[in-house]
Amino acid sequence: MDIIISNSQSEPIYAQIENQIKAMIMQGKLKEGDALPSMRNLAKELRISLITTKRAYEELERDGFIATVAGKGCFVAAKNTQLVREQNLREIEALLSRAAEIARLCDVSEKELIEILSCIYEEK
Repeated sequence: MDIIISNSQSEPIYAQIENQIKAMIMQGKLKEGDALPSMRNLAKELRISLITTKRAYEELERDGFIATVAGKGCFVAAKNTQLVREQNLREIEALLSRAAEIARLCDVSEKELIEILSCIYEEK
């Protein structure tokens, strides 16, 4: 599993793991039923504490992204489309908030910002 940990980020390591696994699930790189590495193996691979991987997996399970099967391990849960949509909407809101903040600083009107977004949206 390709997870990249950065000690220079302000984001805790468990959150970096959690967010990267969520992204892999939402992008379809990890599919329903795929097994995740054991907490112990992931900790060893990333050279971090077992407690850190345990926390990341607990958060993922709490949010419905993975399911733990006793004695077998952790697996990607069936996609809850509403959950995935909500996660994506939160990300969109954060990005648009940042764009609006920059637009206000540069004296770009709401109308201009909407035009820019419309052009970008239609372009794809």
